[in-house]
Amino acid sequence: MSDTTTKRKNDPEGLKKRILAGALKMFAEFGMQGARLEQIAEHAKTTKRMVVYHFSNKEQLYIEVLEQVYQAIREHETGLNLAEMEPELAMTKLVEASFDYHVSHPDFMRLVCTENLLRGRYIMQSERIKALNKSALDLLDDILTRGQQQGLFIDGLDTVDVHRLLSSICVHHVSNRYTFHTLFTPNDSEEDSIRRNRQLAVTATLRYVRKAP
Repeated sequence: MSDTTTKRKNDPEGLKKRILAGALKMFAEFGMQGARLEQIAEHAKTTKRMVVYHFSNKEQLYIEVLEQVYQAIREHETGLNLAEMEPELAMTKLVEASFDYHVSHPDFMRLVCTENLLRGRYIMQSERIKALNKSALDLLDDILTRGQQQGLFIDGLDTVDVHRLLSSICVHHVSNRYTFHTLFTPNDSEEDSIRRNRQLAVTATLRYVRKAP
């Protein structure tokens, strides 16, 4: 038995991480219903039996993948140290970081689209995801509150509405990338599209929250 094989057998946490990584790729590519445990096991360089041993069944594995990807984007946001920035700069950085994250993590967006096609059947089963995503609103609410206290932002803004707005262009850029480009901007390069939509997300959000001059 090779040293590599021995290490893998003695590294259950490493195996679980490989299974989750393989599951993310397969669920993003084929959806929850189309992905097979055999494919996931192959990506993780293990067996279907070990996948079932660690995660019980495909549905539970899918929920844990959902939890993992939402935890990753929320940790990315909280790691920006936005509380140290002036409100307008913090809002700009949050929108830019959100846009960049969606662009660089297309599997996250595909997984979200899959869950919406399933009408939220599995995300509703996870209390952890609900708790994780509270940080997105807490972080945004802090920026809005500070901006209102300084007389920069409109009073009475609904934090959920602002989150919906700043997310919408980020999500649309990834989820409708191919159809929108083919139909409306066939002459734009990928770099042009990213630059245009990134700025659009920032401009739309700031105009929504700012007080009129």
